[in-house]
Amino acid sequence: MDPTVALELRVDRSSPVPLYFQLSQQLEAAIEHGSLTPGSLLGNEIELAARLGLSRPTVRQAIQSLVDKGLLVRRRGVGTQVVHSQVKRPLELSSLYDDLEAAGQHPATKVLVNTVVPASSEVAAALGIAEGSDVHRVERLRLAHGEPMAYLVNHLPPGLLDLDTGRLEATGLYRLMRSAGITLHSARQSIGARAATSAEAERLAETDGAPLLTMQRVTFDDTGRAVEFGDHTYRPTRYSFEFQLLVRP
Repeated sequence: MDPTVALELRVDRSSPVPLYFQLSQQLEAAIEHGSLTPGSLLGNEIELAARLGLSRPTVRQAIQSLVDKGLLVRRRGVGTQVVHSQVKRPLELSSLYDDLEAAGQHPATKVLVNTVVPASSEVAAALGIAEGSDVHRVERLRLAHGEPMAYLVNHLPPGLLDLDTGRLEATGLYRLMRSAGITLHSARQSIGARAATSAEAERLAETDGAPLLTMQRVTFDDTGRAVEFGDHTYRPTRYSFEFQLLVRP
């Protein structure tokens, strides 16, 4: 059965809002609220158009707009399928693991590298240590519902906490810090975007040169000590940052 039947979709022809946009907004809200669950197959576009009294191009445009947002995917031989909604991360000192859990995204982690390396000049400057001194390097692939979401590279001062691979795959880095008695206080963070390298595209199931969100963060504890330098890349179709902007008095 077409799951959109139960949604009681309606369009207002007297509204200045385009009909395709009205439909796409209702479908997007149903995905965000869980009425259309991941994996659900949408019915035939012709049937949906007939049910709503819309033209097929209008319905196709509505669905394509959600495909472009990464909320729907067209699969040959299968149809149009709901995928997992985008995680919207507030700009606060939280971990990706916690944000995914809060969004009901069932996070999982694959640890790719867990070792001690000499600090590069960039890492040394971020952590306030001498260049070439030992730092712990952790590279992880963060997944949600089995799909890659982000590639995370973190450097930490050695001896800060037990960075056992099994524990890193079972929970988030900030949770491990808190359990070790480290009180996270503040962070300095920058957000950007760039094209994916071949290696990044392969890790994140994207195409070569696809746009990626980037984030660098230096996190400090309540004593002012730098406890982590993170350099992360995210899939923008699955992840975004939210800002709240205030007018300066």
